[in-house]
Amino acid sequence: MLQAEAIPTTLPPPIAALPAIADLPAIADLKDRRSEAVPITTVEREARIARARELMAQKSFAAVCLAGGTSLVYFTGIRWYNSERPTLVILPAKGQPFAVCPAFEEDRLRERLALVPAMAQTRVYVWQENDNPYEQVAKGLKELGISTGTIGIEETMSYAYAEGIARALPTAILANARPITAGCRSIKSPAELAIMQLANSITLQVYEAAWRSGHPGMTTHEFSAMIGAAYDRVGFPGEASCETGEYSALPHGSIKPQTIHEGAIVMIDDGCTVEGYESDITRTFVYGKPSDKMRQVFDIVHRAQAAALATARPGVPCESVDAAARKVITDAGYGPGYAHFTHRLGHGIGMDGHEWPYLVQGNTLPLAEGMTFSDEPGIYIRGEFGIRLEDDMHIAADGAKLFTGPSMSLEQPFG
Repeated sequence: MLQAEAIPTTLPPPIAALPAIADLPAIADLKDRRSEAVPITTVEREARIARARELMAQKSFAAVCLAGGTSLVYFTGIRWYNSERPTLVILPAKGQPFAVCPAFEEDRLRERLALVPAMAQTRVYVWQENDNPYEQVAKGLKELGISTGTIGIEETMSYAYAEGIARALPTAILANARPITAGCRSIKSPAELAIMQLANSITLQVYEAAWRSGHPGMTTHEFSAMIGAAYDRVGFPGEASCETGEYSALPHGSIKPQTIHEGAIVMIDDGCTVEGYESDITRTFVYGKPSDKMRQVFDIVHRAQAAALATARPGVPCESVDAAARKVITDAGYGPGYAHFTHRLGHGIGMDGHEWPYLVQGNTLPLAEGMTFSDEPGIYIRGEFGIRLEDDMHIAADGAKLFTGPSMSLEQPFG
């Protein structure tokens, strides 16, 4: 779903002790699946750097500057915490990459650089506490013959870092590096798709185990804790929000205490992380008998999800996929626009739970083979209930494919 955490104004109620795992057979039967995960190889990371250079040449970028964050991990495998002391890695269109870091961090950074052969010969420029670190960025670029041209700044870099680089490079043009970073990251390799397939498979397995173990009378916090316990069993970090009744009509839920009742909508949403890649699945269900209105709304949302899936294929604009789902919902009387389907159809997903591109009106970017998205239409009726169905999909040569089977009904959300 859409990643936006409200800041709670009250603490959630205490979570009652869950039954022993042995008393939850659906969860107890889950097996550790860590051995199924195949890490991204150093060969693939080197290919990513080569691809970034191809894009820099096409888009007229002289270099791209990365700080700690997902794109740095994507290209180098290095996880680095951003503080007031900048550590930066610069990938030039031509020449060897170089890094800038505090002098006391040099050995630690070199250890990590050595793990990727393409980065092993990276020159490291260090700065002391009383130095201007951004002058080292300018020095490294100058030694590569770069003093003008366009320098890409990875889009999540802090303003303080970007401002420092701009001051040190007055004759260069700083621009958003998204054409390079998104140009690489938005197209998933077979290895990435395999990891994402595993992440989605694990999430659906955990959800089903929790659904089989849950019951009316359980609080939503207890249900979420049960999902956490199930992820512990399979060996990957994950979580899920849980909303019920009228609070399921709020796409990001509520901090108010909630108890699951028979005949009420229950919505669980989120996913897990496998080798740095995310899943994001929503299941909506009812313990007991749903109302006729609930069934009708479920059917509309189910058809909207299928319409989006059928529309998505290489060459189709991103906005057309959103439009296909939205038309089903509007034609069924829950429009216009965002009246009841209150958010975009979907977001890109990969190493970040939400990343480019986005399936939303106004995004005319054509889909391409290897892109991955959430497909998550919903209808939200304030004061009553909401229904969202979300699965992740990837774009193949012959159309879109779900990583997981879709939900088929409120009573049997897992087929």
